Amino acid sequence: MKYLLTKLKRLYRNSRISKKLFLAFSMMIAIPAIVVSFLFIRTQESQLYKDAMATGSSHVSRLNEQLRSRMGIIENASSTALNQKAFVDFIHSNMRGDGLRLVKFRQNQFEQMHNIIQSHEMISELSFYVDNPNLFEIWPEIYHYDKFQPQDYWVTLREEGGAAYRLFAFQDGEHTLSYYRLVRLQGQQQKLPTIMEIRAQHSVFFSDLLADSGGDFFSVVMDGTTPSRSVYNPEHIFAQNAGEELDKILGSIHQRLDMLQQSSPIKVKVGDQTYYALYRYIAPLNAYVVDIASHQALMKGPRSWYLLVVAITLCVLLLMLLLVSHTTRRIFRRLDRVLASMRKVRQGQLDAKIDTGLDKNETGDEIDEVAVSYNNMLDEIKHLMTQVVDKQLIAKNAQLHSLHSQINSHFLYNALESIRMLAEVQQQPAIADALVSLGSQLRYSMQWRSDTVALSEELANIHSYVRFINFMEGGSIVLTADLPQEVLRYTIPKMCMQPIVENAVHHAAPSEGSVHIQITVSVENDSLLLIEIRDDGAGVDPEMLSSLQAVLRGDSDSPIVTSKNGLGLENVHKRIQLHYGKDCGLWIDSVQGAYTCVTIRLPWENVNLGGW
Repeated sequence: MKYLLTKLKRLYRNSRISKKLFLAFSMMIAIPAIVVSFLFIRTQESQLYKDAMATGSSHVSRLNEQLRSRMGIIENASSTALNQKAFVDFIHSNMRGDGLRLVKFRQNQFEQMHNIIQSHEMISELSFYVDNPNLFEIWPEIYHYDKFQPQDYWVTLREEGGAAYRLFAFQDGEHTLSYYRLVRLQGQQQKLPTIMEIRAQHSVFFSDLLADSGGDFFSVVMDGTTPSRSVYNPEHIFAQNAGEELDKILGSIHQRLDMLQQSSPIKVKVGDQTYYALYRYIAPLNAYVVDIASHQALMKGPRSWYLLVVAITLCVLLLMLLLVSHTTRRIFRRLDRVLASMRKVRQGQLDAKIDTGLDKNETGDEIDEVAVSYNNMLDEIKHLMTQVVDKQLIAKNAQLHSLHSQINSHFLYNALESIRMLAEVQQQPAIADALVSLGSQLRYSMQWRSDTVALSEELANIHSYVRFINFMEGGSIVLTADLPQEVLRYTIPKMCMQPIVENAVHHAAPSEGSVHIQITVSVENDSLLLIEIRDDGAGVDPEMLSSLQAVLRGDSDSPIVTSKNGLGLENVHKRIQLHYGKDCGLWIDSVQGAYTCVTIRLPWENVNLGGW
């Protein structure tokens, strides 16, 4: 959280003033307006929900009353049919005994019963199931009990008071509601009681009750025990919009139905949609009449208000943005010129001054004052930079003269030459050769006609030095430098290899022992010339090696002590970096008791060498 706040503060600080003003106006005007609008819409949503629930509750109560009224019509029709005693007695008698009697029954009692059925539009069929072996099944209203399934259903009817409804009939139950009633219990000739069934088609019985009235609620009659069995109008807009999700919606609502909590709405969530349901329990039918509405349909009005508020807000913000941009552009146009000048100075154009257009006696406003101060600052910066460059040149020249004075030898070449001639006269060739080597070194170190020499010249001086040391100390220093001819012609800084070889002679060789010094050359990335001077001597103490490497990296301010390390190593490193930059210089690597390797890094392009 703290990191996020810090990042937001930084983003705000780096934003343009026009954006800051736009943000301020938005927070003062647009955001409060949006909040108030949304609170108003939320209040309207709450009121709309209450009104919808009240309307739905009234509608479901009305459906409950209408269904019970229609059930009462069916019950009255069944009582009227059972009042036809002659019809009931005849179907329990021997219908096969007298054909004339059967004809009279057809013309009188059966016709009266048929008229009762025809007089009720909701009744599609009325049937009697009789356990009578002498029964004739010549009319669709009279059947032998063997045709009724399940045959033990009479026990359930008896337990329920002799009559019961089924929302889905045993036969053709997908489309038919049935009313079953016991007519007669077992007699002397009856093993099973007689059952009367009144059947009503769902499309007729429910007809306009479940029609699509164009409202927000979808009416469903759900079986009280079987969640998957419901009666509804498949042409309703709710059913068409729900599609395959309708069964899930009805199943979720059925799980929440409770006959003891009929006054409380049910809220279920299926997928990403929320649904509300109001219901009443119809005990005789063992079913629920349910009104369902989706949250999206109830709140479609407020949702359009949300879009309207957002659209208006965006338009207001756009107008504010245009107004703020126009205003700040006029106010800060001169400040933009100051910023443009600063960007040029950042790119190195120190002469990018600001044209204020002021006369000498004019002071201008605050922005003009900033521009004048800025121009004066640029003049002062250029003056200070000139002073710094001059000081750096003076310091660098002083360093070079100091380094040359440290490197130049104090021996007199002429004196050595006289001694050499005396040695030859006295027939001392070894002394004469040693003096020749020493004289070559002195001549090489004293003659500074140029600060660069060919690699072959530096190498010849090193050979002279090794021969002289072998003579003076009686050692066996071996120098190997098998370099390509084209490399020997390259110019390198004078006396850049001599101090390194001298360190190897004095510090690498063991007492009265020998050491092998090998010089190799390579090129790195076509940009650097690497000269490696390696010896197989005693190596450098790890602590001292770490100190040397720190100094060469520039990580340490401690100077290299002359008595321990030799002045030449530091001098060469400083000289190279002064003239060729930080990418060049020396590096030392060593393993105690194994080797020491000093690498000289110089520019590979020969034209860049020199210029000391």
